[in-house]
Amino acid sequence: MSREINIALAQINVMVGAVEDNVDRIIEFAERARTELDCDLMVCSELVLTGYPPEDLLLRPGFHDRIEQQLQRLCEAVQDIDLYLGYPKRIGNKLFNMGAMIQGGEITHEYAKMDLPNYGVFDEKRYFTAGNKPCLVEYKDAVLGLTVCEDIWHEGPVEKAVAAGADVILNINGSPYHANKISERCDVVCERAKSVATPVLYVNQVGGQDELVFDGASFACDAGGEVIHQMASFEEALSKVTVTVDSKGIQLTGSEMVAELDYHASVYQALVCGVGDYVRKNGFSGVVIGLSGGIDSALTTTIAVDALGPDNVDVIMMPFRYTSDISKQDAYAEAEALGIQYHVVSIEPMYDAFVKQLAPLFEGREADTTEENIQARCRGLTLMAYSNKTGRMVLTTGNKSEMSVGYATLYGDMVGGYNAIKDVPKVLVYELARYRNTISPVIPERVITREPSAELKPDQIDSDSLPPYEILDPILELYVEQDCAPRDIVAQGFDAKYVSQVIRMVDRNEYKRRQAAPGVRITKRAFGRDRRYPITSGYRPKIDW
Repeated sequence: MSREINIALAQINVMVGAVEDNVDRIIEFAERARTELDCDLMVCSELVLTGYPPEDLLLRPGFHDRIEQQLQRLCEAVQDIDLYLGYPKRIGNKLFNMGAMIQGGEITHEYAKMDLPNYGVFDEKRYFTAGNKPCLVEYKDAVLGLTVCEDIWHEGPVEKAVAAGADVILNINGSPYHANKISERCDVVCERAKSVATPVLYVNQVGGQDELVFDGASFACDAGGEVIHQMASFEEALSKVTVTVDSKGIQLTGSEMVAELDYHASVYQALVCGVGDYVRKNGFSGVVIGLSGGIDSALTTTIAVDALGPDNVDVIMMPFRYTSDISKQDAYAEAEALGIQYHVVSIEPMYDAFVKQLAPLFEGREADTTEENIQARCRGLTLMAYSNKTGRMVLTTGNKSEMSVGYATLYGDMVGGYNAIKDVPKVLVYELARYRNTISPVIPERVITREPSAELKPDQIDSDSLPPYEILDPILELYVEQDCAPRDIVAQGFDAKYVSQVIRMVDRNEYKRRQAAPGVRITKRAFGRDRRYPITSGYRPKIDW
């Protein structure tokens, strides 16, 4: 005779710190899991009550009082379906990243996360104490092993649970996205399941939180390490996995198998998700973007429209004497294609007024990048004035290549509350633009094919100041993301002249990056959480060929 356990996997878009709202969402999903899917148990994500990562909110006593109150409310409200979910819990003077089983409106089991990540974007040892023992739940005719996120990435916690008698591993997660992370994660989890011959149900948070994007993509794999259930990426979802217990042991049956997005689609959806959630969760009415006719602002605008809808995106073209007719035409064409509000504000009068007022200070000095930066700052001032007046947040448009080498103007084109493409290298910007045009042709082809230019002086192109992006981007990846020494970068075939130039530019522009708007993280090492360098530093890499 067989016995079935219907388990709902709930990937919910929660908001850090909004404990009451998060509990409301859990209650809503639990009711759906019970009535629509006829499930016995619903599994949510890591720290779902608080959202992940709560950071230094965890240091506030009042925050924990609220968690305890809302946890009690959750128990009282959900009694007809069981829950496994995560929250932080104080015990004495220690804090644990806890997973708990709630049955019949009562907490019956609690498991403290054993493996606390403390690398990259993770900083859990700052807050939490590690657990040291497995937690098993006898559930109907199966034994469930409770684990949390990082526990499944390293040998130890899962093996202990299986050795203690677990038939199925429940793994709840706050696992942020970077390019190729979904397949990487799946490979690790499936290999763990295969090595212990035990099925795994993996549930991940979904949604944007500051720089981080959580992709969801929850799944289940059987004891042989085969994925039998796959949920969607970058959207809230609820689905059912059935655990069958019979004389043959434990079998899993999935209810859906959503195809994995390809590389460009995945990165693009991460950017859309990150922008949309940042704007909405911070209470802005929409965004405004300086649409220049160039590729960066074109892609940023398209992402914003896909994230927020055309009614919530305004653009301003801010021409100057060096702005080409092509740029004006292409900016207008994109705004028309996207159906967004398009404004034109010349910065010529502002620039002339600034230069006139500054003339006594500049007397006897030749024109240089100062005058170029004044143009950019006139544009920044215009965007911020519009933002103040309308409540629409400025999206800045600098890509990762530019942010790396400081090819941007403080208080000019760096002005803004958020940056959709901050972690997107320039070459990938072009690839994403082409990808988006396969869905609908909204970015003019000429924007993609023409030579990139800041248009701050006559006949200016980016390669006047920078190596070609096809050379710059891989050097940056090696130096910024992989910490390669200059000699090792040259050894990979790059011109020593370019390597020396790029490294010097990266190192001397930390002060700019520290003042830049936050932006969506899509690589393994983004500026901000991942890469923490001092602004004031006497260290320079040794450049000796």
